[in-house]
Amino acid sequence: MKKVRAGKQVFADPEAYWRLQGIPFIAGVDEVGRGPLAGPVVAAAVILPPEVHFPGLRDSKCLTPEARTSLDAAIREKALAFAVRELSPRQIERLGILAASLKAMAQAIQALSLIPEMVLVDGPHPLPLPYPQQPVIKGDALCPSISAAAVLAKVHRDRLMTAYHQQFPQYNFAGHKGYATAEHLEALRCWGPCPIHRRTFRGVKEWLGDRE
Repeated sequence: MKKVRAGKQVFADPEAYWRLQGIPFIAGVDEVGRGPLAGPVVAAAVILPPEVHFPGLRDSKCLTPEARTSLDAAIREKALAFAVRELSPRQIERLGILAASLKAMAQAIQALSLIPEMVLVDGPHPLPLPYPQQPVIKGDALCPSISAAAVLAKVHRDRLMTAYHQQFPQYNFAGHKGYATAEHLEALRCWGPCPIHRRTFRGVKEWLGDRE
């Protein structure tokens, strides 16, 4: 990532830079679930108090499920504001996964109880919102508020997929969370898609047949 320079100081974390500018309400936003073959895409937005730090908070993909669950509870307790939003498989099919991901992130920002003065967006794409914002590539590993948003989104989506496992146990959504594992692909071969599968995704659409 290109570092932000402020005078003689150089910041690898844009959040630290914007806080130095006197901006207190910085929202980080991230999504999870772009890659799976089933389930929603989930986005979360978080505004953290500048004086609060969460030990172990980093890219949610590097955390154990137990660590994510613990951090999820701590973030929800101490954040100034947070919101979680999701877009369904049918919305993903209609919009495309990139547009659906951006829409979910925009909805999460709009659902915050505080109006952000700066929005830090994980990834290269800005959101269709009127707020000042900065896309941050690999932001979930660089900015605490984006890392916190990623944790909330990941825990929320994992819980959704575990609940779907009870409804559709033959796919073992609790195990792979909808990703294209060998087990999941074999279940699709045997059973075909269920209502939460993304019918436009490769690996799913091949098995629609007369079910469409």
